[in-house]
Amino acid sequence: MKKILTILILPLLLMAVSAPTEAASEAKQAAVASIDNQQPEMIEMADQIWAYAETALREVQSAAVLADYAEAQGFEVERGVAEMPTAFVATYGKGKPVIGVMGEYDALPGISQKAQPTQEPFEEGAAGHGCGHNLFGTASLAAAVAIKDLIAAGELEGTVRFYGTPAEESVGGKVYMVRAGLFDDVDVALAWHPSDEISADTDSSKALADFIVEFKGKTAHASADPWNGRSSLDAIELFTHGINLMREHIKPTARIHYVITDGGNVPNVVPDYAKIWCWVRDTDHTGVNDLLERAQAIAEGAALASGTQSTFTLQAGDWEMVPSFAGSKIVHDNFTWLGPLEFTAEEQEFAKTIQRETGKEPVGLKGEIKPLDLEPGLPEGGSTDVADVSWRVPTLHFSVTTAAFEAPWHAWPVVAAGRTSIGHKGMNYAAKTLAATMVDLYENPEARAEIKKEFDERTEGTVYKAYIPDAPPPVPADILEAEAE
Repeated sequence: MKKILTILILPLLLMAVSAPTEAASEAKQAAVASIDNQQPEMIEMADQIWAYAETALREVQSAAVLADYAEAQGFEVERGVAEMPTAFVATYGKGKPVIGVMGEYDALPGISQKAQPTQEPFEEGAAGHGCGHNLFGTASLAAAVAIKDLIAAGELEGTVRFYGTPAEESVGGKVYMVRAGLFDDVDVALAWHPSDEISADTDSSKALADFIVEFKGKTAHASADPWNGRSSLDAIELFTHGINLMREHIKPTARIHYVITDGGNVPNVVPDYAKIWCWVRDTDHTGVNDLLERAQAIAEGAALASGTQSTFTLQAGDWEMVPSFAGSKIVHDNFTWLGPLEFTAEEQEFAKTIQRETGKEPVGLKGEIKPLDLEPGLPEGGSTDVADVSWRVPTLHFSVTTAAFEAPWHAWPVVAAGRTSIGHKGMNYAAKTLAATMVDLYENPEARAEIKKEFDERTEGTVYKAYIPDAPPPVPADILEAEAE
């Protein structure tokens, strides 16, 4: 196993991706070459962010790594946008078109892992990049730099903008950036995501609402005079019972998750305060709105039955993605031009070891390009705040292999692969795909017009209203204090 790990942490020797197979414009060839030239910096930044592993709205060092690099490359960088210290926008060029590319860099709590195919924390109890965001932000910025170089050389005209977007995993930083109007002048936006396959994404994502319910009752001695108490924990139990009964009477596409974050302190005191944190999802925002209304009614009923008072607070959420078939066709064509990802025998064995460790079939890594799916059906996966951007501006999205096929996501196997040549290769490939696709968008106004026409048709008649409160983002107090110093 030590031999495998040694090979995997020498990415500069292994980063070869299949050479483009067809002729392309000089600008596209130059953009791809720029990614190769940036490869050492990309790997260094991605590995730094992997090691920092900062969670939502705490990505101080991670954001700085990317913002500093953008500034050094000649971008005009505005930090702390949309009232979030770890959000930033990097802009180069002038005039139309304005093409935006998004990057994420937040980690997930509690899944720290070493860059090896067996489970062992890098730092016990710490966070880890179980969604590959250390790769996501880095690849997107490298693509923006490649376009910046072409604009600076006079090969392309317009503006390129990189969005450093924090807190995708739990708060939805992009939703606040949309609210702040930061995407209002963008013609087309792009994003990618680490995955276990390569695909131009034509499917949507699930809409999601994040809310808390608090119950306030009256404390009393649990044995001497419980009749004088009104238990907030009773209210929580009634609420969860109601929610779980509701599961039989919702669509199969819906999802409900919750954790009780406060249920009292000691058994012999009737708790006067309790709190539950819930997420509800469905195929689209209309389904989520129905779930929210029903959950709120259940909370009111639980309070009435337990003699307590309830407070229902919407914290955050995401709408469903508006897919761009026209844009996905361009992405897929660039996949085909670049060719499949090629992995070494050692990398395949690394992935197979992970698969054996997690009870999956040891098939290794998927480097081939999935066919373009123009009949994707209902969304099966998770939710993302990229979707909220897609209601404001036409958004192209794709996925690239950075981890073992069907290994658990939001878990240690993805953290492990994200600091190896497996993750680095996927990052490199994603950056090239982004850069090549952006060149197409700059060079082909007809393609932009087709994408915009499809976007207008898909969003016609729908008024977007974000699932966030009319308040500033929930930036932790210590981050705000540090920013003020």
